Formats: sequence, C-alpha cells, structure tokens
Amino acid sequence: MLSAMISTSNATDQIELAPLKDLDEWEDDILQRYPEPGTIAKAKATEEYRNYEENVKDSVREFYRLNHTYQTYDFVVEKKKEFLKFDKKEMPVWDAYEFLNQLVDDSDPDTDLDQLQHLLQTSEAIRADGHPDWMVMAGLLHDMGKVLCLFGEPQWAVVGDTFPVGCAYSDKIVYPEFFKLNPDFTDERYNTKYGVYSPNCGLDNVHLSWGHDEYVYNMVKDYLPEPALYMLRYHSFYAQHREGAYDHLMSEHDHQMFKWVKLGLESLQLSTFRLH
Repeated sequence: MLSAMISTSNATDQIELAPLKDLDEWEDDILQRYPEPGTIAKAKATEEYRNYEENVKDSVREFYRLNHTYQTYDFVVEKKKEFLKFDKKEMPVWDAYEFLNQLVDDSDPDTDLDQLQHLLQTSEAIRADGHPDWMVMAGLLHDMGKVLCLFGEPQWAVVGDTFPVGCAYSDKIVYPEFFKLNPDFTDERYNTKYGVYSPNCGLDNVHLSWGHDEYVYNMVKDYLPEPALYMLRYHSFYAQHREGAYDHLMSEHDHQMFKWVKLGLESLQLSTFRLH
C-alpha cells in the first residue's frame, strides 16, 4: 500500500512539473490564440479565431492552472535571487545551444527541428525580411532562457504568458479564473489595481511572472541595444502587447519601446508560420 501511495505521489509530482508533452504545446496554443493576421480567412472574424477554448488540450489548461496558482509575488522574487546569480553553469554560446537541444522530444512526430535549428531558421527569416542585425540576434536568443527546464524548473516556471505579480490580475490574461487559486488573489497587499506599484511607474519597476523571458534578458542585458532587450524581456507579455491590459503601469518610454516588441513578435510569428 505504501509503495502504491509513493508511486501515485511521484506521478502527481511529475504532472505538476511537466503537464505539457513538450514546450511546443504552449507555443502552438499561443499561435492559435493570437494568429498572425495574414493567416486569418477573410470569411472569419478575428474574434472567432480567438475563441479557441473548445479545442484546447487538457494539458494546456492544466499548465495554466499550475502557472496561475504558483506564480506569486514571493515566488518571483525568490526565483530572481536564485537564478540571476548565474551560478548554475558556464559555457560558450554554441555549447549553450547544444545544452538547450536536450529539450528535444524525440517521441513527438510533429517536431523535426531541434532547438538550435529552430532558432537559426527564426533568425534567418528575420534577416531575410531586412531587419537590423540586433533583431536577428534577438531572434537567435529569444528561447535561450528555456535552459531553465534543464536546471530542474517546472514547465510553468519556464514558459507561459507572463503577467505582473504584486497587483491585481487582469481578466485579459488567459484563463483568469485560475488566479482564484493563487494566495495573492486575496492578499490585500497585492490584489488592488496598483498593488505594490505606483501609477505609470514603468515596467522596469514591475515584477512579471518568472520564466525564460526574464532569464534571457538578464543574461544578455549588457550586450544588446534596448529595443532588443525589450523584445526578449516582454515577448510573452501578451496581456499588454496584445490586450493593453496594463497601460496603468507602463511609462511613456515603455510605450515607445513596445513598438519594437510588437514588431519583433510579428517577425517571430511570421517566421514560425513559414517554418510550419
């Protein structure tokens, strides 16, 4: 009986660490929620494409339940302390891509590109569109933060739509109903419009949910121009760059820089559609 209980507990722990078959399930979900405009049939309204929930996978729904339950203000602060020391592993950039390639799921028949091939083809598509070299570099680096999975982080702390913690959650975030499971939802310090922040304080003063965006931003922040850094840091912040849900925290400078975020996201999505 005890061994059966331990086995069940281990299976539950594994599901909470990795509810998705692979990280591509999250990215496929993003493409379904926010399709590139040129792919939308003229006979259908954009809103019809965004009403995707009837076909969403149970694994994706479970992923967001875990993400919204456990991404608290304190969790994010602790993860920054833990990982932004960059003391886990040191290697040249090409070795880092080989390290990242360990994330390939050979059992997935729909995925025939490893991580390096995906990043190379994405950056090449951006280059072919005539964008500046720094944007090509951002395309090459944008998923590098997913090495967090190889340091033992659960999927819900590596990928997923990012959102501010420390203030009220917007109903524009995917699956907002799951935030009721988050202890910050009822914490008076964090559940008001501004929470621990002040009006238009600027995103550099705001903690977003922890994941690969923040990790790769901090990894390269001393080496790339500011527009590239905004693209890397906020490319998963869909509640803002697609929904405008957090204008009240954005500074005027943020708004100017988000023009680059949107341009970069369009380039990434276009390259993804071409590769598919």
